Amino acid sequence: MSFYECKSEIEEGDIVVLYLGPQNMHSFEVTPKILNRKDEMVENVFQTTYGAIKVPSLIGKKYGSKVELSRGWAFVLQPTSELWTVTLPHRTQIIYTADISLIIHLLELTPGSIVIETGTGSGSLSHSLIRTIRPHGYLYTFDFHKQRVELASAEFVKHGIQKFVTVSHRDVCIEGFGDDLQHKADAVFLDLPHPWLAIEHAVKTLKKSGGKLCSFSPCIEQVQQTCFTLETAGFVDIRTYESLQRELNVSYKNVPHLNLDCLKRKHSSDEVLPKKSEDQDKILTVTHAPSLPGHTGYVTIATLPPLFARITQDK
Repeated sequence: MSFYECKSEIEEGDIVVLYLGPQNMHSFEVTPKILNRKDEMVENVFQTTYGAIKVPSLIGKKYGSKVELSRGWAFVLQPTSELWTVTLPHRTQIIYTADISLIIHLLELTPGSIVIETGTGSGSLSHSLIRTIRPHGYLYTFDFHKQRVELASAEFVKHGIQKFVTVSHRDVCIEGFGDDLQHKADAVFLDLPHPWLAIEHAVKTLKKSGGKLCSFSPCIEQVQQTCFTLETAGFVDIRTYESLQRELNVSYKNVPHLNLDCLKRKHSSDEVLPKKSEDQDKILTVTHAPSLPGHTGYVTIATLPPLFARITQDK
């Protein structure tokens, strides 16, 4: 129950993040006993590359504390949406923080927004959406895979955020979103193989005052078909983004002094250049990484005008 509010101490049933390094983190539930492979209840011991930790020993410790492992140490952190994204159990391909931040920005979500998400998957985006729209907003998320729906529902309960979300088992491309959601949503997010098949249904869910629709697709051919369908459905201001992170390395660099008083002349021309000095300055600078991370997907955003404007335009 540690996703909903900030806590100072770890309690039984909390989800915690064990931080060993930037690329080495684990999340697990703080329970004294777990089932082993023989369906026997045994003491909960979590194994890491730096040894084991007895999970019950975490109860009562403060979040952010340094804890000892059998062959090292780690920090125990309260989970956030970002930490959950990098430690969650993968049931599908997930959307990562760089794209999540862009999606939330483009959808213009605020506390109180009503959002529809299709493609619940592993719940990576769902957690960030809930954090953004709570305490007065609500998320309706759909997935066509029944087991993924059941697992996501159980996770939301464990994380203490179930009152902000409803998870439904439905193929929205065929069945739509249901009559209960007509003209109720401020924004719709589509993470589907064929998002254009759900656009007509999405239009019926957006409020009469208009709203935003965002789609995430890995292939440009999907984007082309989606944009064509969006325009046909009356959406305006259709844009597509590709979010690529660019890493900068901070380091010191030696730069030679330029002696402007002592000039030298080039042999091939009359141009006069300052002469480099043997003295050097050490400056703090940044350099670009030799390569960029690979492509993740295209984020397409579109705006549906108010219903009155659409009717007038059709006439």
